[in-house]
Amino acid sequence: MTPGDGRLWLPAALLLLQVPGCSCLSGPTSVTGTVGGSLSVQCQYEEEFTENVKYWCKSPCLGDIVVTKEADIEVRSGRVSIRDHPANLTFTVTLENLTESDTGTYRCGIDTSLLPEYLLDLNFRVVLSVTPGLHWTLPDPTQKTATSQESPSSRQHPGSSPRSHPIEDQASKGEERSLLSSIYFQLLVFLEVPLVLSMLSAVL
Repeated sequence: MTPGDGRLWLPAALLLLQVPGCSCLSGPTSVTGTVGGSLSVQCQYEEEFTENVKYWCKSPCLGDIVVTKEADIEVRSGRVSIRDHPANLTFTVTLENLTESDTGTYRCGIDTSLLPEYLLDLNFRVVLSVTPGLHWTLPDPTQKTATSQESPSSRQHPGSSPRSHPIEDQASKGEERSLLSSIYFQLLVFLEVPLVLSMLSAVL
Protein backbone atom coordinates (compact mmCIF):
# COMPACT_ATOMS: atom_id res chain seq x y z
CA MET A 1 0.00 0.00 0.00
CA THR A 2 1.91 2.99 -1.23
CA PRO A 3 0.95 6.69 -1.03
CA GLY A 4 0.12 6.76 -4.75
CA ASP A 5 -2.75 4.21 -4.70
CA GLY A 6 -6.39 4.90 -3.99
CA ARG A 7 -6.60 3.14 -0.64
CA LEU A 8 -6.67 4.98 2.65
CA TRP A 9 -3.07 5.23 3.84
CA LEU A 10 -3.38 6.85 7.29
CA PRO A 11 -5.98 4.51 8.87
CA ALA A 12 -4.17 1.47 7.51
CA ALA A 13 -0.79 2.76 8.69
CA LEU A 14 -2.15 3.30 12.17
CA LEU A 15 -3.67 -0.16 12.12
CA LEU A 16 -0.33 -1.65 11.09
CA LEU A 17 1.13 -0.44 14.36
CA GLN A 18 -1.19 -2.83 16.19
CA VAL A 19 -0.78 -5.84 13.89
CA PRO A 20 2.36 -8.00 14.31
CA GLY A 21 4.52 -8.55 11.23
CA CYS A 22 3.70 -11.47 9.00
CA SER A 23 6.09 -14.43 8.85
CA CYS A 24 6.13 -13.91 5.07
CA LEU A 25 8.47 -10.97 5.68
CA SER A 26 11.36 -10.99 8.12
CA GLY A 27 14.42 -9.01 9.06
CA PRO A 28 16.43 -7.70 12.01
CA THR A 29 14.41 -6.44 14.95
CA SER A 30 17.01 -3.80 15.81
CA VAL A 31 20.08 -2.22 14.25
CA THR A 32 22.67 0.22 15.60
CA GLY A 33 24.82 2.80 13.83
CA THR A 34 27.07 5.71 14.75
CA VAL A 35 26.70 9.38 13.97
CA GLY A 36 28.16 10.13 10.54
CA GLY A 37 28.31 6.45 9.62
CA SER A 38 26.06 4.24 7.52
CA LEU A 39 24.24 0.95 7.94
CA SER A 40 22.21 -1.49 5.85
CA VAL A 41 19.04 -3.40 6.71
CA GLN A 42 18.15 -6.52 4.74
CA CYS A 43 14.56 -7.75 4.69
CA GLN A 44 13.69 -11.26 3.50
CA TYR A 45 10.42 -12.13 1.74
CA GLU A 46 8.83 -15.19 0.15
CA GLU A 47 8.86 -15.95 -3.56
CA GLU A 48 5.19 -15.05 -4.10
CA PHE A 49 6.09 -11.38 -3.48
CA THR A 50 8.87 -11.16 -6.06
CA GLU A 51 6.93 -8.78 -8.30
CA ASN A 52 5.52 -6.63 -5.49
CA VAL A 53 6.77 -3.16 -4.63
CA LYS A 54 8.87 -2.94 -1.47
CA TYR A 55 9.28 0.12 0.71
CA TRP A 56 10.94 1.56 3.80
CA CYS A 57 9.56 4.27 6.05
CA LYS A 58 9.79 5.67 9.54
CA SER A 59 6.82 4.76 11.67
CA PRO A 60 3.97 5.78 11.46
CA CYS A 61 4.89 5.98 7.74
CA LEU A 62 3.20 9.28 6.97
CA GLY A 63 6.04 10.57 4.79
CA ASP A 64 9.61 10.02 3.61
CA ILE A 65 8.73 6.64 2.14
CA VAL A 66 11.35 5.06 -0.13
CA VAL A 67 9.80 2.68 -2.68
CA THR A 68 11.39 0.23 -5.12
CA LYS A 69 10.65 0.60 -8.83
CA GLU A 70 12.41 -2.20 -10.68
CA ALA A 71 14.39 -5.26 -9.68
CA ASP A 72 18.06 -4.63 -8.87
CA ILE A 73 17.66 -0.89 -9.44
CA GLU A 74 18.64 1.35 -6.55
CA VAL A 75 16.16 4.07 -5.65
CA ARG A 76 17.49 6.92 -3.52
CA SER A 77 15.70 9.52 -1.43
CA GLY A 78 18.07 11.85 0.38
CA ARG A 79 20.33 9.77 2.60
CA VAL A 80 18.24 6.59 2.19
CA SER A 81 18.37 4.11 -0.66
CA ILE A 82 16.51 0.86 -1.36
CA ARG A 83 17.23 -1.99 -3.77
CA ASP A 84 15.23 -5.15 -4.46
CA HIS A 85 17.09 -8.41 -5.09
CA PRO A 86 14.52 -10.93 -6.38
CA ALA A 87 17.26 -13.48 -7.08
CA ASN A 88 17.80 -14.01 -3.36
CA LEU A 89 14.33 -12.82 -2.22
CA THR A 90 15.61 -9.84 -0.26
CA PHE A 91 15.55 -6.08 -0.45
CA THR A 92 18.19 -3.90 1.17
CA VAL A 93 17.81 -0.46 2.70
CA THR A 94 20.92 1.65 3.27
CA LEU A 95 21.03 4.76 5.46
CA GLU A 96 24.03 7.07 5.11
CA ASN A 97 25.48 9.93 7.13
CA LEU A 98 23.48 8.97 10.19
CA THR A 99 22.35 11.56 12.72
CA GLU A 100 20.93 11.11 16.20
CA SER A 101 17.54 12.23 14.89
CA ASP A 102 17.45 9.07 12.75
CA THR A 103 16.87 7.06 15.91
CA GLY A 104 13.40 5.54 15.94
CA THR A 105 11.15 2.75 14.71
CA TYR A 106 11.07 1.93 11.00
CA ARG A 107 9.20 -0.54 8.83
CA CYS A 108 10.29 -2.51 5.83
CA GLY A 109 7.17 -3.41 3.93
CA ILE A 110 5.64 -5.02 0.84
CA ASP A 111 2.81 -3.39 -1.07
CA THR A 112 0.04 -6.00 -1.37
CA SER A 113 -2.59 -3.73 -2.93
CA LEU A 114 -2.64 -5.96 -6.05
CA LEU A 115 -3.23 -9.07 -3.96
CA PRO A 116 -6.91 -9.23 -2.92
CA GLU A 117 -6.22 -11.89 -0.30
CA TYR A 118 -4.25 -9.36 1.77
CA LEU A 119 -6.24 -6.59 3.43
CA LEU A 120 -3.11 -4.88 4.71
CA ASP A 121 0.47 -4.51 3.56
CA LEU A 122 3.05 -6.89 4.94
CA ASN A 123 5.56 -5.12 7.13
CA PHE A 124 8.34 -5.76 9.60
CA ARG A 125 9.33 -3.40 12.42
CA VAL A 126 12.97 -2.43 12.85
CA VAL A 127 14.22 -0.33 15.76
CA LEU A 128 17.14 1.89 14.75
CA SER A 129 19.54 3.33 17.33
CA VAL A 130 22.21 5.91 16.50
CA THR A 131 25.02 6.43 18.99
CA PRO A 132 27.68 9.16 19.05
CA GLY A 133 30.86 8.19 17.28
CA LEU A 134 34.37 8.28 18.73
CA HIS A 135 35.72 11.79 19.20
CA TRP A 136 39.47 12.23 18.90
CA THR A 137 40.82 15.01 21.13
CA LEU A 138 43.68 16.99 19.62
CA PRO A 139 46.48 18.11 21.98
CA ASP A 140 46.19 21.61 23.36
CA PRO A 141 48.74 23.85 21.59
CA THR A 142 49.30 25.83 24.80
CA GLN A 143 50.28 22.67 26.65
CA LYS A 144 52.77 21.75 23.94
CA THR A 145 54.32 25.22 24.20
CA ALA A 146 54.62 24.92 27.96
CA THR A 147 56.35 21.58 27.58
CA SER A 148 58.84 22.91 25.06
CA GLN A 149 59.62 25.85 27.34
CA GLU A 150 60.28 23.55 30.26
CA SER A 151 62.70 21.37 28.29
CA PRO A 152 65.65 23.85 28.30
CA SER A 153 65.37 24.27 32.06
CA SER A 154 65.53 20.52 32.50
CA ARG A 155 68.69 20.44 30.37
CA GLN A 156 70.22 23.12 32.64
CA HIS A 157 69.74 20.94 35.70
CA PRO A 158 73.00 20.59 37.67
CA GLY A 159 72.89 16.85 37.12
CA SER A 160 73.23 17.30 33.36
CA SER A 161 75.91 20.07 33.37
CA PRO A 162 79.41 19.09 32.09
CA ARG A 163 80.86 20.32 35.40
CA SER A 164 78.62 18.02 37.33
CA HIS A 165 80.74 14.91 36.47
CA PRO A 166 83.87 15.01 38.70
CA ILE A 167 84.77 11.44 37.77
CA GLU A 168 85.03 12.32 34.07
CA ASP A 169 87.06 15.44 34.91
CA GLN A 170 89.50 13.47 37.05
CA ALA A 171 89.91 10.85 34.34
CA SER A 172 90.76 13.47 31.73
CA LYS A 173 93.25 15.14 34.09
CA GLY A 174 94.85 11.80 34.84
CA GLU A 175 95.38 11.15 31.15
CA GLU A 176 97.07 14.54 30.74
CA ARG A 177 99.39 13.83 33.67
CA SER A 178 100.38 10.43 32.35
CA LEU A 179 101.15 11.94 28.96
CA LEU A 180 103.35 14.64 30.53
CA SER A 181 105.14 12.04 32.63
CA SER A 182 105.88 9.97 29.57
CA ILE A 183 107.32 12.98 27.73
CA TYR A 184 109.41 13.96 30.76
CA PHE A 185 110.78 10.44 31.08
CA GLN A 186 111.76 10.33 27.41
CA LEU A 187 113.56 13.69 27.69
CA LEU A 188 115.34 12.54 30.82
CA VAL A 189 116.56 9.37 29.13
CA PHE A 190 117.85 11.19 26.05
CA LEU A 191 119.68 13.82 28.13
CA GLU A 192 121.12 11.73 30.95
CA VAL A 193 122.30 8.68 29.00
CA PRO A 194 124.87 10.63 26.88
CA LEU A 195 126.04 12.47 29.99
CA VAL A 196 126.64 9.24 31.90
CA LEU A 197 128.46 7.69 28.94
CA SER A 198 130.74 10.69 28.59
CA MET A 199 131.62 10.57 32.30
CA LEU A 200 132.47 6.88 32.07
CA SER A 201 134.69 7.42 29.07
CA ALA A 202 136.55 10.20 30.93
CA VAL A 203 137.18 7.95 33.90
CA LEU A 204 138.41 5.10 31.79
